[in-house]
Amino acid sequence: MALLEIRNVTRRFGSYTAVDNVTVTIEAGEFFTLLGPSGCGKTTLLRMIAGFDLPDSGQILLDGKDVVGTPPEKRPVHTVFQTYALFPHMTVADNIAFPLKMAGKALPEIKARVSEALDGVRLSDFRGRFPHELSGGQKQRVALARGLVNRPRLLLLDEPLGALDAKLREEMQIELINLQKEVGITFVFVTHAQNEALALSHRIAVMNRGSVEQIDEPSKIYGFPENRFVADFVGKISMMSARVLESTPSHLKLEVSGLGEVVTVGKEGVKAGDNGLVAIRPEQVRISHASDEPQLKNHFLGKVHDFLYVGDVTTYIVELSNGAYIEALLPNSAPGRAKFYDVGDAVAVSWRHDAGIFLHE
Repeated sequence: MALLEIRNVTRRFGSYTAVDNVTVTIEAGEFFTLLGPSGCGKTTLLRMIAGFDLPDSGQILLDGKDVVGTPPEKRPVHTVFQTYALFPHMTVADNIAFPLKMAGKALPEIKARVSEALDGVRLSDFRGRFPHELSGGQKQRVALARGLVNRPRLLLLDEPLGALDAKLREEMQIELINLQKEVGITFVFVTHAQNEALALSHRIAVMNRGSVEQIDEPSKIYGFPENRFVADFVGKISMMSARVLESTPSHLKLEVSGLGEVVTVGKEGVKAGDNGLVAIRPEQVRISHASDEPQLKNHFLGKVHDFLYVGDVTTYIVELSNGAYIEALLPNSAPGRAKFYDVGDAVAVSWRHDAGIFLHE
């Protein structure tokens, strides 16, 4: 039996449907992420799991029992908010002890559990400090320790890393992964940051306009998006309109207007005559001098329209002969600014026959 089952849950605010007939199953011990743009319904769904909001229809089952109508404090669930919600007048230890005191635990048990929680987030030396004396990352860890101290079946995390700077955010991602492995508690994580979701999760539910577009493991979400929204929202991708000329289990032969024939990997449910999009990730596209001999099946000429240097890589935006743009990524392995091509340079782009994917519109 799954730990958490969300069955056909809908939540409306007046005429606006925030969550639209969503069904999701989450296993015990999973790091599960709800990913989507602002306003897609992910936080509303999290609030309903926590008990802060009620669905208009549907069921939320925890260990097989419907908890709709059960107040938040009676659910074996804890929520960590982006603001951390620490009590400013309480020390770190007292903040962590608070849920245990509310639950009426005995003092010796409270002391033991608080010490264990502090060790778990490596803050034993900070037990007597107050929130204003802590850095953002330390506050984050206190909030996590408080969330874990009463050993909930489920820990809900609502954009918990959103307020951190990029470097600290990366460090905290690693800490979160390790912490989740150590404690073995199921995490349900809400974020709009695609890279964060890909790095942290066992599985991801991509949400859009109140509905779930795709649920899968990160590599499948990124490598095999099921539709245009998922492909476009998760990572960078180039897309061109295409018509299917030939469909076999191993490959698809596509016609791209003004460009010619493109070959991609085979896909179930696609037949000759279908219209849609050919989509390709920048890291799968090879860029070379226009005069170089073609090495790959998909090989097209163009010119550099623009480029973006971001330190470790440079992304080249290439305009093809049909006026479409395609992005190609080059690692900057040499020291200094590695600029291989300039705006206006004639180049070739190519990719393997099994790199691109076909998407129905």
